Amino acid sequence: MFNYGMKVSVYSDRKAELGQMGWHRACTDISYFKNQVRKDFNNSRFYNTLTFTYEFEHDNDTVFFAYCFPYTYSDL
Repeated sequence: MFNYGMKVSVYSDRKAELGQMGWHRACTDISYFKNQVRKDFNNSRFYNTLTFTYEFEHDNDTVFFAYCFPYTYSDL
């Protein structure tokens, strides 16, 4: 999905403290592809790589990246 426009989920502690934003979609230059690291030496299964660019907006910030927005068990 990343190769078709999906963006990475991002959470910045500093942005949340300032009341600006919680989890949101961000990042640029997103690419997802099969790499050359084998999962199993007996067959041709390989791992994949996700690369992206993120510009940090605040110093001394903790930033989390996720495939999708996290949710609790009770949200299920």
